[in-house]
Amino acid sequence: MNDNELKDILTSTRTIALVGASDKPDRASYRVMAYLLTQGYHVIPVSPKLAGKTLLGQQGYATLSAIPEPVDMVDVFRHADAAWEVAQEAIAIGAKSVWFQLGVINEAAGVLAHESGLRVVMDRCPKIEIPRLGLEKHPTGVRLNDADAER
Repeated sequence: MNDNELKDILTSTRTIALVGASDKPDRASYRVMAYLLTQGYHVIPVSPKLAGKTLLGQQGYATLSAIPEPVDMVDVFRHADAAWEVAQEAIAIGAKSVWFQLGVINEAAGVLAHESGLRVVMDRCPKIEIPRLGLEKHPTGVRLNDADAER
């Protein structure tokens, strides 16, 4: 996937379901969720352990199908062998994209999602891609650009 496609996904996405969310601050899923919230995304934690609880102020759900609102992106922090099932669930809820995190590589799940009309990102992290692509927002909500970074 090229940078323009990544930018388009990241700028058109508003609501992200983060599958495999953890309430442990030392876990990557927790840090990525916290970062995405600072970037203005609505992030919904998805994990059986978080059903009925809140994480970083957001209501948690056991499954994607339990989320009562539309989801733009499904961000996957699960083992690669679980990616197929998550892709099926993302398709079923009408997500627009599925983002398999670093190390989550399952080509069959990617093909399934792509052939069902979802945009697929694999083995990447939005917490890395957002600043790399110049899309990072300052805590005030203003997008940072190269000129701002040089000051």
